Amino acid sequence: MKYVDEFRDRDLARTLATAIAAAADPARDYNFMEFCGGHTHAIFRYGVQDLVPANVRFVHGPGCPVCILLARRLDDAIELAERHGVILCSYGDMLRVPGTGRRSLLKAKADGADIRMVYSTLDALDIARANPGREVVFLGIGFETTTPPSAVAIAQAQAEGIGNFSVFCNHVLTPPAIRHILEAPEIDPSQAARLDGFLGPSHVSAVIGSRPYEFLAARYAKPVVIAGFEPLDVMQSVLMLIHQVNEGRVAVENQYTRVVTRDGNAKAQELVTRIFELRPSFEWRGLGSVPDSALAIRAEYAAFDAEKRFTLSEKQSRETKSCECPAILRGVKKPKDCKLFGKACTPETPMGACMVSSEGACAAYWTYRRMETLAEMAAE
Repeated sequence: MKYVDEFRDRDLARTLATAIAAAADPARDYNFMEFCGGHTHAIFRYGVQDLVPANVRFVHGPGCPVCILLARRLDDAIELAERHGVILCSYGDMLRVPGTGRRSLLKAKADGADIRMVYSTLDALDIARANPGREVVFLGIGFETTTPPSAVAIAQAQAEGIGNFSVFCNHVLTPPAIRHILEAPEIDPSQAARLDGFLGPSHVSAVIGSRPYEFLAARYAKPVVIAGFEPLDVMQSVLMLIHQVNEGRVAVENQYTRVVTRDGNAKAQELVTRIFELRPSFEWRGLGSVPDSALAIRAEYAAFDAEKRFTLSEKQSRETKSCECPAILRGVKKPKDCKLFGKACTPETPMGACMVSSEGACAAYWTYRRMETLAEMAAE
């Protein structure tokens, strides 16, 4: 298939692997964080880690929106469906994520709550139109990629006067999370991963462009290469990072030029700015409270803000005990370091979000390297 097969070509992969091996200095290590969970899965699906030298290491980051959502926010979503009786609409990835007591949206649905999987925010709007006597809440999650569709839905609901629709907003931002990761050594060295550079996210950057990373690279002296999702994209981006490290350069480079520009999608940015504003702080699983890292619905659109329309109770939410998902999201541990992996925690019985999400690191290890990972755990 044109424009896909070209980025999975075996001979080109061998050529890139040879170039990476030649460029990597055997006297040093290279630790590159792929922020996005989509990159983690691409790396494992195509065996990219086997095509680079052992001293070139991938560090898995927090770029999985399902994984970073705290149990408390999921518990709130369940409360909206159960106590307030709303029709709760959610993307499919969220349905099996365990909240407090391993209770999930899917379990709440089995108990009678009206929870529906949708493929887009416009599906949720259609449900609101079809059920004028019911409150419909869309569970908005995701980074800058999925924020514009939530903004579109709110703008459309206002334009049509759909009064029974609102959004429970959990949209988060990429650059503040990277900043927080880079400042971790100053906050608590034991919570920090050693990093030499970043593989910048693909779809996020298509919206925000490469410009927002320039400040991060300049201030923290860490190179960033925005990488596409195909295996050759990732390998070329690794080679670009190695060249920057070897030459002592720090820059934001864009490997994914066929999609990403420096300024991004101005129309999407304008709509998001019109509908949303920064939260002063938002708590992430694994990162804790991160300043200016999430969005809230502006007061002008309060009628479509589920957090303002419904009173949510104060609750004692609990993350799953012994689950290493928070440390994995910080890049300081890998799934094989979690004693639950492959035992109590499997895709059929997930103990943490990292095993449930299609972008979670544990799901990647299970799908593509399960036997190897379990063998390493047994040897240790």
